[in-house]
Amino acid sequence: MSWQRKILRVDLTAGTIAEEPLNMEWALDYLGSRGLGTKYFVEEVGAGVDPLSPANKLIFATGPLTGTMASTGGRYTVITKGALTGAIACSNSGGYWGAELKAAGWDMVIFEGKSPKPVYLQISDDEVTLHDAAEIWGTTVWHTEEHLKKKHQDPLMRVTSVGRSAEQGCLYAAVVNDLHRAAGRSGVGTVMASKNLKAIAVRGTKGVAGIKDPKAFMAATKAAKKVLADNAVTGQGLPAYGTQVLMNVINEMGALPTRNHKDVQFEGARDISAEAMAEKRETDGKANLVTNQACFGCTIACGRISQMDKGHYTVQNQPQYWGASGGLEYEAAWALGAANGVDDLEALTYANFLANEDGFDPISFGATVGAVMELYEMGVLTKEQIGIEAPFGSAKALTFLAELTAKGEGFGKEMGLGSKRLTEKYGHPELSMSVKGQEFPAYDSRGIQGMGLTYATSNRGACHLRSYTVASEVLGIPIKTDPLATEGKAGLVKAFQDATAIFDSAGICLFTSFAWSLVDVAPQLQASCEGDWSLDNLAVVGERIWNMERMFNNAAGFTSKDDCLPKRLVTEPAKTGPAKGLVNGLDKMLPEYYAARGWTQDGIPTPETKGRLGL
Repeated sequence: MSWQRKILRVDLTAGTIAEEPLNMEWALDYLGSRGLGTKYFVEEVGAGVDPLSPANKLIFATGPLTGTMASTGGRYTVITKGALTGAIACSNSGGYWGAELKAAGWDMVIFEGKSPKPVYLQISDDEVTLHDAAEIWGTTVWHTEEHLKKKHQDPLMRVTSVGRSAEQGCLYAAVVNDLHRAAGRSGVGTVMASKNLKAIAVRGTKGVAGIKDPKAFMAATKAAKKVLADNAVTGQGLPAYGTQVLMNVINEMGALPTRNHKDVQFEGARDISAEAMAEKRETDGKANLVTNQACFGCTIACGRISQMDKGHYTVQNQPQYWGASGGLEYEAAWALGAANGVDDLEALTYANFLANEDGFDPISFGATVGAVMELYEMGVLTKEQIGIEAPFGSAKALTFLAELTAKGEGFGKEMGLGSKRLTEKYGHPELSMSVKGQEFPAYDSRGIQGMGLTYATSNRGACHLRSYTVASEVLGIPIKTDPLATEGKAGLVKAFQDATAIFDSAGICLFTSFAWSLVDVAPQLQASCEGDWSLDNLAVVGERIWNMERMFNNAAGFTSKDDCLPKRLVTEPAKTGPAKGLVNGLDKMLPEYYAARGWTQDGIPTPETKGRLGL
């Protein structure tokens, strides 16, 4: 069955812990992880709730393939109402924590209320305890994990926690597990800290409950792993270069947002690329990249472990950064680099280490730096306000702002607002490159048109991981589409959104979708789980999950007016590259998308659509 059929409910206000049976009727309709966790959330929490109030809930959810021998089966999701966006938030993380929770016998943990004092939850199979967290409150994620493993004398314990940025109210704080894997977006860490919950430490020794047909499951997972190994992206590109393999590719396409989306190509892209990470430095004969790394059960191993140049200004007097830690992935390298015009690889690595160590989203942080640098160049913000000269291209301003944001000090408090609130505060909301309050990832939608529709319609605010049309528009997966055309993109985005909901809800990594389609996922689910996981039913389940999230957002006050892009992307044409002269054609794609979804012209699911999906 591969669900454990048990959930934990923790009332932080009362300090009580209860066990409940998993709602199997919902599991058969929403699968697990993102889908099932969101179903619990929307049934229990009113859409009007203040994200930082005790009435908001926080759900950690695994999928039916989490903790199994399915490749990449280590994923879990954190579901809440986002602190950054006020929209449904569902942030996904890899590493080992999700599989450990599953092995302890739990599908999900639901946190309610707010503890009167800082606490952490310890789960050791069926033994679950709340502990005082006074001695780790105010410390980093890295310190918290090390401290708890020593305190409980268990080096195999898996820890997920929040850092100082979350405690200080940074609205895009993350939940970080295994030192550098993160449920990174929408401020899920901010919500966790608002509940005075510092960490969840898990040790599981039970393994995953009965697979429905073990022989068929072994055959299905073996076949699926071969597909990953034989694919150029998942078998070669990602292991060798990680997601950073995209830096030079996207730059050449004229779709690398640069200097707060003023430009679409970055002259310094080569200096912060995967190739640059792998090259040996002249100063010490070492490379930035130490090795690749895999999450639980992963046969791709796209993770990066990096080290810093000890002679670089960022590590003077900071020996803790001399060891190797989680290195730059494409989105972070873009956000800390091209988004701000910074081409100093060591400065980017340092800022990324800080984001890992103190638990804040490098995408939202980097994009906010871009807005601050533009405001500085316009004369709206001054050196006195920021604390440093902050023109585009300043590595010193980038690292200075990362340090302040990590600690929540000085101008770091302003940085923690995110670009939407910060630019509004200083009178230039048009400079926030965001949708629903969440900052864009690393693709300019003038050069990759489908990503504009993806960003505009994403339920959790601007996001590439809800519909990665880059796969089709750039890499030709599963079919090649023209990145500069708007035709057919509505159907493409919908298909990607619905399929992605299944990958997320199954408990596997979205990167498998470079090689797998639902044709590869369905046999794994069919062999492991009771229920109907045919292709036809999976398509309906994916669509059901998407519409459920949309309905929550509609109830929370979001309308079709929020399915938009910043003025810059629809009025200022790309200056260089293949997309030169183009703006994003959202106005053409959005009505087609609403029609394809079975929504009204105002972006609301029709009664017919809701009835067909059982909503």
